[in-house]
Amino acid sequence: QVQLVESGGGLVQPGGSLRLSCAVSTSIFRILPMDWYRQAPGKQRELVARISSGSLTNYADSVKGRFTISRDNAKNTVYLQMNSLKPDDTAVYYCKVTLGNDYWGQGTQVTVSS
Repeated sequence: QVQLVESGGGLVQPGGSLRLSCAVSTSIFRILPMDWYRQAPGKQRELVARISSGSLTNYADSVKGRFTISRDNAKNTVYLQMNSLKPDDTAVYYCKVTLGNDYWGQGTQVTVSS
């Protein structure tokens, strides 16, 4: 059983920054691609960013140039640095890993509001 624990969400003003973290309990973290998703109220969950085992990255068009996904294999942790935040970024953010099945964290709330 793989466990994922997100942290770092909160309330931030438009234009501000937050860094989300996701700690993953697996001994093979370093070979696993990792994803960040988000789900806003009334909307479907959407892929925000992906990082491969070799640290290649992909982003949703809506966050390109503002968000950065990274990983620290020594800490079994994936990060999402979010800059220039907008009210439309308000959502619950989840990290996900696929290891046979999909495993999700519990989510962390990000609210962008003045």
